[in-house]
Amino acid sequence: MSAAVKYTLGRIGLFVAVLAGLWLVDMNVFLKLMLALVFSAALSFFLLRGWRDEMAEEMAGAAERRRTEKERLRAALAGEDDKPDEAQRREP
Repeated sequence: MSAAVKYTLGRIGLFVAVLAGLWLVDMNVFLKLMLALVFSAALSFFLLRGWRDEMAEEMAGAAERRRTEKERLRAALAGEDDKPDEAQRREP
């Protein structure tokens, strides 16, 4: 499972858990939702640090791969590619 999915499900789970705890308190539903959002965000900062760091590393790796591929494609389009294409190798 990807780190982004784990982190997102963890955030949703924390929100639901905090909301379930606040459901027993007698107050406005909108206020319960807002408090659950704030408290779950604060808790996730501490409790889900490992998953957040793992997700950040995955995203940085993906960005680096995209950047490398983009540079390779630009070089190929500019004619700076050192490897000939398959089509060029087949032509006599």
